[in-house]
Amino acid sequence: MPRSKILPDSAVLKAAYALVHQRGPDALTFATLAQACGLSASTLVQRFKSKADLIRSTLSYAWDGLDEKTAAFSAKVPKTPAGAVQLLTMLSKDYGEIEAYADALLILREDLRDPALRARGATWKAVLTRALEECFAAEAQAPQGIGLLMASQWQGSLLWWSFDPKGRVEQYVEDNLERFVAAIVGARQPVRKTASKGRRA
Repeated sequence: MPRSKILPDSAVLKAAYALVHQRGPDALTFATLAQACGLSASTLVQRFKSKADLIRSTLSYAWDGLDEKTAAFSAKVPKTPAGAVQLLTMLSKDYGEIEAYADALLILREDLRDPALRARGATWKAVLTRALEECFAAEAQAPQGIGLLMASQWQGSLLWWSFDPKGRVEQYVEDNLERFVAAIVGARQPVRKTASKGRRA
């Protein structure tokens, strides 16, 4: 008889992603995942076929979570430049301390190696930049492609913070993006006041 599913795939993949974060992608095997989730290694092989498929499924699960979070945050923030800063600041909180950020780069390596996962990243870029564009829709001074410009500034801010990780990464990101917005479109009202109010809500 076929083995019944003791745990849904979502619970198994959640455990797999926790392993990847704690010990890196190379540590994710059917044996280590079996210890983490309680299913037998043979059951996991039946579900995911190979280690490559297991890693792809695990990182696809992570992309699903990021897509959901991006959609939820985008719907929550005001459609203003301050809301764009708030959106990217909220997305920065998951990066944590420098050790966690450095470990995340190993996960990014796996994303870049796999065409299917690279495609997920490209799709997310389009969704995120569109959400940022919507925050500047009423700004006549905003240049064409402001969404991608701001997303690129955000990623650069994360990288520069990692070389000198003083303070919380989200605060560093917020400070840099506020200056970016002021330089690009001008600050008609204090950006920090609007963003901070939303962050406390």
